[in-house]
Amino acid sequence: QVQLVESGGGLVQAGGSLRLSCAASGRTFSTSAMGWFRQAPGKEREFVTTINWRSGSTYYADSVKGRFTISRDNAKNTMYLQMNSLKPEDTAVYYCAQSRKIEYYISAFRTAAKYESWGQGTQVTVSS
Repeated sequence: QVQLVESGGGLVQAGGSLRLSCAASGRTFSTSAMGWFRQAPGKEREFVTTINWRSGSTYYADSVKGRFTISRDNAKNTMYLQMNSLKPEDTAVYYCAQSRKIEYYISAFRTAAKYESWGQGTQVTVSS
């Protein structure tokens, strides 16, 4: 089992930036993809972005394309989410997730059900 811990959330003004981290520990050898999801009050959990752990292929939700960048350091078992040009609508709890499923297309990891392990979440608040 993999343990995931998010960090880096906080309060920023619109237009600002934050960098989230997700540190993985435990058995990480079988990781196929990791991703970021977010959930705002009263809304369903929403896909943000995902990365193939082996190839580095990425996929982004339309709402964050051009503003967010996902990356990973395989040697450190750490994933990052660089968030720029933040908007109030980005306010949410951001969750890190890990999948061991084998999929041909990275887009398959848009679905939360594809992930087996989840972090506790980190709050991102963007003020107007």
